[in-house]
Amino acid sequence: MKITLIILGVLVILILGGALLFLNACEDDWCYVYQWQKLRAADSFERCASLGFPVMESSPRQCSAGSKTFTENTPPPAQADMIHVFSPLPNSLVTSPLTITGEARGGWYFEASFPVRLLDANNLLLAASPAQAQSDWMTPNFVPFQVTLIFSPPTTATGTLILEKDNPSGEPANAAEVDIPVQF
Repeated sequence: MKITLIILGVLVILILGGALLFLNACEDDWCYVYQWQKLRAADSFERCASLGFPVMESSPRQCSAGSKTFTENTPPPAQADMIHVFSPLPNSLVTSPLTITGEARGGWYFEASFPVRLLDANNLLLAASPAQAQSDWMTPNFVPFQVTLIFSPPTTATGTLILEKDNPSGEPANAAEVDIPVQF
């Protein structure tokens, strides 16, 4: 009789332990049977949406899981939509003086200019100068720019031309740049 109670007690403990493990440690979507399991699993916008919670079609989109709301991380607009460089083209052979031309949206400028740097393959600064807007820069449209860099011939065969979005706030979220590989 005593052995039967011990065996029965061990079986009950094993069954309860297995059930608790199944209900709490499950990480696959198929085992989220109850709403409270889904609520606990929702920890990001993507996860919330994949678990079937309602997604609000706002900008940016939001997903609500009970009392928690998750906002979709939207990437900033592609740099191709912000700046176009006409010259030099990537991997072009460049010499001093180097004239850089193109167009950038008004938001790329601050006070009608943005920084331009030329580095060699060792990341040593060869030249730096602000590119100047050629017309009114206070517009969301593309505005032509031009800058000329004068530099000494580097010791490396390659380098990088960096056109940096002017960011007077210093906020990383507002920072952007276009890197163009060049040859010397």
